[in-house]
Amino acid sequence: MTPQQLIDAYSQGFFPWPQGDEPISWYNPDPRFVLKFSDFHLSASLEKAIQKKPYEIRVDTCFCDVILACAESKRPEQDGTWIRQDVIKAYTQLHTQGFAHSIEAFLDNKLVGGLYGVSLGGVFFGESMFAKAPNASKVAFVYLVKQLKKWDFDFIDCQAYTKHLARFGATFWPRKVFLESLKRSLKKPTLKGPWRFEPV
Repeated sequence: MTPQQLIDAYSQGFFPWPQGDEPISWYNPDPRFVLKFSDFHLSASLEKAIQKKPYEIRVDTCFCDVILACAESKRPEQDGTWIRQDVIKAYTQLHTQGFAHSIEAFLDNKLVGGLYGVSLGGVFFGESMFAKAPNASKVAFVYLVKQLKKWDFDFIDCQAYTKHLARFGATFWPRKVFLESLKRSLKKPTLKGPWRFEPV
């Protein structure tokens, strides 16, 4: 898997999901789980927690640490991790090229949560997140959403259903609608990294 293969795949609506030691599989599910910014919902409890500024949010300062932490995170619904060494290598190269990004939550100068994904045109393709402290990944995600709205992004591709993304307002889109929206959004210029933004 190469950075160019990833860019080509995302541009056509596909994303990788390796299974064990098998060759990499590419998915373009129908329906697709997507967060449109106008549908974004922030619960009162999480908003109150964020106002206390529990974490320092940084961007693109330790991408490798974030993807490794995502790979090591135990998930009840999964056996092992799909984030293999070849995946880590490809996305790290994509980050070096300015297309992959990490949003990081720090507590006492220690990485305790975050997420990473790929940015093309007006779309952010979310890949994985982790948390080692309460709400750490959720706080990082909220900061990302608010900044992407400022930058006039169109939506976040969440790929597959999760409960907490559904609580944020993500919904299922028919594949046809997703691909049409993706085609329009890719006409926007890609904001390459490293990203920098002020906490909001």
